[in-house]
Amino acid sequence: MTTATAPSAALTAEDRCDRCGAQAYLRVELQSGGEMLFCAHHAREHGDKLKEVAATVQDETHKLAPTAATPPTE
Repeated sequence: MTTATAPSAALTAEDRCDRCGAQAYLRVELQSGGEMLFCAHHAREHGDKLKEVAATVQDETHKLAPTAATPPTE
């Protein structure tokens, strides 16, 4: 399995998880052809099996990292 670090086509809010319809953060190109999209939750849940069948993985879960909150101004 290869993990793509600089994907040519970034996942967008329009890309949806094939399991639940949430925003997708992982694109898996299958060895057998085709691709599947997963939210971070389902990517973790099915991670072991995905490693077995994936040709490449585009992982953008880093986009979910918390950002520093900006204090309110008065």
